[in-house]
Amino acid sequence: MLTQYLFFFLSAVALISAVMVLLSKKPIHSVLYLTLTFFTLAGHYILLNAQFLAVVHIIVYAGAIMVLFLFTVMLLNLNIEGEFQKSTLMKFVAALAGGLIFLVLIGTLKSFDVTTVSNPEITQVGLVKNLGKTLYSDYLMPFELSSILFLAAMVGAVMLGKKDKN
Repeated sequence: MLTQYLFFFLSAVALISAVMVLLSKKPIHSVLYLTLTFFTLAGHYILLNAQFLAVVHIIVYAGAIMVLFLFTVMLLNLNIEGEFQKSTLMKFVAALAGGLIFLVLIGTLKSFDVTTVSNPEITQVGLVKNLGKTLYSDYLMPFELSSILFLAAMVGAVMLGKKDKN
């Protein structure tokens, strides 16, 4: 019962903050609302029993990418005076495209069927322990190949960043 209330609370906060990203006049406020949206999505991952995915989501999106967005907005110094006026035709085309996307979304979700998971083993996939077991047993070879690829990329980055002594 508590998880249902948490789900509805996180969903409401996510929807409100996502709308505020679009409606906010200041770019910094939009970025902060987007960060709040990312945190609520991480809360949804925790409710789905995918703690590893929630932590990775917070580190990658709410951490690295949002810092990049904040620096970009601060460096660009976006002013309202610099914004060009959109024509009425452009606004109409944008509203029409948004309406068509909304119709496609409704058509897609109309045939969606909600099923309940009966096997409790399936709901435990997102735990770090089970993820590690799966990663190191079933997917050991791709995991090791990707680690070699990352090692080669790291060595290449160090070699490219190294200054010549000539």
